[in-house]
Amino acid sequence: MKKILLTGGGGFIGSHLADALLIDPRVALVRVLDNFSTGYKANLSQHTGNPAFELIEGDIRDFETCLQVCEDIDLVCHQAALGSVPRSIADPLTTHAVNNTGMLNVLHAAKTQGIKRFVYAASSSTYGDHPDLPKKEEKIGKPLSPYAVTKYVNELYASTYMRNYGMEVIGLRYFNVFGPRQSPNGAYAAAIPLFIQHLLQSKQATIYGDGNTSRDFTFVENAVHANLLALFTQNSDVFGEVFNVACGVQTTLNELYNCLKELTGSDVPSVYGPERSGDIRHSLADISKAYQLLGYKPKIQIREGLQKTVEWFHEKLEIT
Repeated sequence: MKKILLTGGGGFIGSHLADALLIDPRVALVRVLDNFSTGYKANLSQHTGNPAFELIEGDIRDFETCLQVCEDIDLVCHQAALGSVPRSIADPLTTHAVNNTGMLNVLHAAKTQGIKRFVYAASSSTYGDHPDLPKKEEKIGKPLSPYAVTKYVNELYASTYMRNYGMEVIGLRYFNVFGPRQSPNGAYAAAIPLFIQHLLQSKQATIYGDGNTSRDFTFVENAVHANLLALFTQNSDVFGEVFNVACGVQTTLNELYNCLKELTGSDVPSVYGPERSGDIRHSLADISKAYQLLGYKPKIQIREGLQKTVEWFHEKLEIT
């Protein structure tokens, strides 16, 4: 049984990972590190009193904190990051400090404490301006935002630590993960929770651009599944690699909005705004590498995931 450090465990994806790890028979302890700048303690409240759960409030930008939380740990699952392309354009310094200095702190603390396995959240933003679809892991272009730069730098640091220190690093390039607990609040909220909240409240939501921008939307359970595979894999061929975590299905924002209108029973039309700086036009993942080396197959397709998310928002917003 393994003791796992989960950074960013109070966040959207991180809290779902905490739920899954704490019921996994291979896990003895889940130690969460989070500063709750974007996560919420309420996301972890169900684990209060569980002897296999530890919560440490701290910042990955502080190396001493990282060193302390890596003590007596077997595996690291690094999810802590500052997301959002627009946020990174508005404040690249903080994005760099959290995503790069923070990641390096956790990585080096893990190395210092003798931890071998290090699984980290990468991003489809790394593909940048490369035109090919579907996206294959070995073909990337120039990054289009400071956020994309930080996520690519993390991949470089991880592979360097494998080569120099023999660490078992595995990167997971998430493609537009969505699901319950994803916050619709704040200036940098993602599209799906915003759309659902607006539709349930009979308000118009804004689609940036003409709505033909496409994404490979990925339900959060699929991201959790990929992390569990990476944390416990016995296949040494995966070390030093990055893997697309997606469904392999392309959906435009117009198609997404129309599906959510149907699922929410709303007929409120969208409005259109200007395209956002730093956004890629189309995104679609080739997930064959993750299948071949990790055994990853998406468990939940987009419509089922959207239905589950709408149901969660119904309950959260107390709308009948």
